[in-house]
Parts: sequence; C-alpha cells; structure tokens
Amino acid sequence: MAKRKSWLALTGMTVMAAVLLGACGSTGGSGGGTQQANVPAPAEAAKSADAPAAAGKVYIPVISKGFQHQFWQAVKQGAEKAAKEYQVEITFEGPESESQVDKQIEMLQAALGKKPQAIALAALDSKAVAPLLQKAKSQNIPVVGFDSGVESDVPVTTAATDNKAAAALAADKMAELIGKEGEIALIVHDQTSRTGVDRRDGFVNRIKEQYPKISIVDIQYGGGDHLKSTDLAKAILQAHPGVKGFFGANEGSAIGVLNAAAELKKEKLVVIGFDSGKQQIDAIRSGRMAGAITQDPIGIGYWSVKAAAMAVKGESVPKSIDTGFHWYDKTNMDSDTIKPLLYN
Repeated sequence: MAKRKSWLALTGMTVMAAVLLGACGSTGGSGGGTQQANVPAPAEAAKSADAPAAAGKVYIPVISKGFQHQFWQAVKQGAEKAAKEYQVEITFEGPESESQVDKQIEMLQAALGKKPQAIALAALDSKAVAPLLQKAKSQNIPVVGFDSGVESDVPVTTAATDNKAAAALAADKMAELIGKEGEIALIVHDQTSRTGVDRRDGFVNRIKEQYPKISIVDIQYGGGDHLKSTDLAKAILQAHPGVKGFFGANEGSAIGVLNAAAELKKEKLVVIGFDSGKQQIDAIRSGRMAGAITQDPIGIGYWSVKAAAMAVKGESVPKSIDTGFHWYDKTNMDSDTIKPLLYN
C-alpha cells in the first residue's frame, strides 16, 4: 500500500510539472500590432526578433542600422505607428553599433529564414547585403529600403531623406557662418552606407563647386560612435589648428566633434551637425553648436512599414519616398515646423 501511495504521489508531481512547463511554453505569442511595445536595450533587440508573427497576420521585420542613437528610437516609433494602422506584425532590430555590418547581415539572413511577407531594411553596407536581397527577390519577398538606399534594383521603394541635398544645405550654412573662406573638416559615420556617402558627397561637392576659398583639410569616419569620433576630431584639430568649421554627418559624429572642441577649448569652432538628440539640442541652445539638419525619423519609420504593407497587398508604391529635411538653429528650433521633428 505504501508503494502504491508513493507511486501516485510521484505521478501527480510529474503531471503538475508537465502542466507548468506547458504553461510557460505558451507565453511566447504576440497579440498586438507590434511585438515590442517598449524600447528594447540593444542586447534585447535581436532576441525580440525571434518571436513568431501572430497567426494570420502579415509579418514585416524592420532591420535598422543600430540602437545606440535616439534617431533609431524615433524611427521605431513611426514604424510601430504604421504597424498598428495597417494591422501588420513587425519586429524592429539592429546591431549594437553601426559598424557591425556582419551582425546586420546575420539579422537579415535570420529574418529571411522566417519567410516574412516583406522586409524593411536600412543597410549599413549596401553592397554587402546585395546577395541576400537577391534571395528575397527570388522568394517574392518585397524589400523596402529606409534611411539608406541600397545599390540594387531589388527594393520596391526607399523611404529616406534626400541626403545629398540636405548635406549641401549644411555646406551653405557652414560657408555663411565662416565668411566663405578658411579651413574646415568632416567626421562622417561611414563610407559604405548611402547616407554616409551621400552626406559626405553632398557637403563636399557643394563646397568645391560654390566656395573656392574654403579648403577641406580632412575627412574621417567614426562609425557613428561618439568616442571614436571624438578622438578623430581631436586629431584633426591638433594637426590643423586653423580649422574654422567642422561638420558631423550624423548624431554620433556631431557629438564627437562637440566633445573634441570642448576638450581642446576651441570655443570659436563653428560646428554643424545632422539629426537631433538631447546633446545636440542642448548644444544648439547654448551656442556651442551653430545648428544642424533634422530629418523626419518618425516619418521614415512610418513610411517604411506603410510601403511594405502596400507592396504585400500588391499596391503600387513610388520608387522613392522623400521624407524631407530642415535646417534648425536656436532661432527656429521651437517653431511649429521644427519642434515636432526633434527628438530627445
């Protein structure tokens, strides 16, 4: 009899354990328009992308360049807004650093393995992702580019700022602020993405074409990392003490230039940035930065998902979607036009 009671007790415990394990395994599903309602830490971003799409819902992975800048969090907000509006399932992910091209390629490959209905991609290296874009095309998966275009005819559209025109405007502002003569330099996030190439070329070409008395003494690439950009900017300023102006081509680059100017006590250095974020906004209010170009990151995220949803339905989309840009400084940053485009 004692043996029978022991056997029953053991059986009961086994059944209870199985029920508990089954309950734990059933909590991974998603029930909303997006799978990430809260902003994830970089380490959590890839993990959240493993969650399966809700049954019967269109699934669109959105792969950004990174998570270290507030710009991408604003893009994420726009993507989530469109996902809710168009009733599609998205995941939003990106590597920890914008220098991690291989990591982004791994994310794109993993996303394709889940057989999504469409993909939105901001490529870190437009050439490196080309083979995977061809794979998406062979599987009839529409690809939408955002922020950065891709050197390929695979994407059905790209939602982005006209970065060449935006950087040309930054060059005009720089020329105006330094009296149309003198030495200047650039810190650019990379020379592999379309944003890096276009912002560099847009700025440089405008200076060369319109301002012959301005000399560009150096261009360096900081990977969008503010610490690396700080070191590069310091090296330039030490090698060329007469530099009058400095252009930082994205948030991390601009913060690096600001840090270098502060460390070397270059109070008169004219610094122009790109994007916003709290540090740039504070620097412009205080006068440490002359101004910057702002994009519409929420609009970029929104249109990337909207265009992907449209493509899934077979609807036509324009080959490119210009999401706009504006110059802002302390005279207009609180205006009704500019304030909504700035993010902290």
